[in-house]
Amino acid sequence: MQNTDKPGGDEKLTNGNGNNLILPKSLSIIYSDVKREYFPTEAQYITEKDAKKNAEAVGSYVEKLGVKVRLIPANVDLPQHLRQDKPEMVMNLVDSVRGNEYLSSTIPALLEFLQIPYTGTSVYGMSLCFNKFLTKKVFEQNGIPVPRYQLFNTATDLLEPTLRFPLISKLNEIHGSVEITQEAVSETEKQLRDRLKYLISTYNQQVLVEEFVVGREISAYILEGVHKKIYLVENIFAESDNKYQFADFQMQWVDTESKITNQKFSDPLLKEYVRKAFDIARMSDYSKFDIRLDNSGRYYFIDSNANPFFGPPEIECPLTKTLEMYSISFPEILKRLINNTMREAHDI
Repeated sequence: MQNTDKPGGDEKLTNGNGNNLILPKSLSIIYSDVKREYFPTEAQYITEKDAKKNAEAVGSYVEKLGVKVRLIPANVDLPQHLRQDKPEMVMNLVDSVRGNEYLSSTIPALLEFLQIPYTGTSVYGMSLCFNKFLTKKVFEQNGIPVPRYQLFNTATDLLEPTLRFPLISKLNEIHGSVEITQEAVSETEKQLRDRLKYLISTYNQQVLVEEFVVGREISAYILEGVHKKIYLVENIFAESDNKYQFADFQMQWVDTESKITNQKFSDPLLKEYVRKAFDIARMSDYSKFDIRLDNSGRYYFIDSNANPFFGPPEIECPLTKTLEMYSISFPEILKRLINNTMREAHDI
């Protein structure tokens, strides 16, 4: 690969007849096998219902690189398809297996077992990603700032006296802003208990409760190429009657008119935090971190996503739209991911 002095200091891969870009002859894209009955609520289903369509959109761009593409749903027949097809590499776009996000870590495990190179984070990193409590613990132990938090197994667990309201409740094993609504923020213990009862009974999983950080919201994306590159944007919210401003489920999945605009953000300290968090969480290729910046200038990591939503700009992918702000096109993102995977597979 070659380094060029393009805006932002990003490396540019050669293409066409360039010898530094390594592409496979065949590539399989694995995506979530989505059925409504897999999900306890419509909200969670909404976050995955377009999995096949999104995979097709990615596949169309890969084919333009001259690579043969096959799309495979992540169901019980997946191992058989992989053994038969023997792809040179896999793009792993799976967010859940039978509606369970924590089972998505079985996909890289299967690919490791079959010795097929793949994009995205490995088994360890994916397993950690889908346990928000453990991620907080790992970050906390390694100097990554996080809000004070507590894991609830039942709605009647004793509340840690160090926690201060307002508190926000999050499903411990589900991403995609599912149940991240204005009702997720509690100002009293009664509101908190009611929220915990609803979440635990509906989703049958633990709930992470943390102090809500009032302030600005920043998204950090990291993309591996020759080097790890970090891209920061601040989320700017349109005026509303909401007491608490944050990127909630409604804004991200329901509203046809976006209530969020983005602008570039820069701080070397935050970039170092992000780089460290990426390594500590054992992430690979690409990831996203959500951060709050309080009025005293302190950062707090509130969420982390290995293998976040991925696709071309026409399917409204936040990662792609952010990198476009930094003059990185989706075809270039694809080339980096595929090239990295192939180089690692061939130990180049």
